[in-house]
Amino acid sequence: MTDKEFDEIRQKFLNDFEQARPVMEAIGDVVRQEIIVTLIETGGTGGIRVGEIQKRTNISRSAVSHHLRVLRDAQVINVRREGTKNYYFLDPKSSSLRQVAGFWEQVEPMMALCGKRTEEELIKGRKRDKGYED
Repeated sequence: MTDKEFDEIRQKFLNDFEQARPVMEAIGDVVRQEIIVTLIETGGTGGIRVGEIQKRTNISRSAVSHHLRVLRDAQVINVRREGTKNYYFLDPKSSSLRQVAGFWEQVEPMMALCGKRTEEELIKGRKRDKGYED
């Protein structure tokens, strides 16, 4: 693989990381992770209200509302409104978690590629140290 090809692959990976970063920041909080788990546990019910999330997680109502807003803003979760009632849920078709999952599928191949490039550079360095030219 040429340096140019490697640089292009690496740049695409870094761009994908930057796009996934806001979602990873949103789901990086332990309380929001608890809320996501609660939404998964109640999946298929058409959504769950703030009060039910509060009961299941023992988190204050205001904290639940705050964290739901962060998750909604990051497009991790959706809300369905019925009159004045809001029902929160994970929608696998539209959740930004899909973007993060796609990014993480690239991590292992990128690490392997970086490892291979490091080995190649070390070999080149040893050859130079011994007086060999590429």
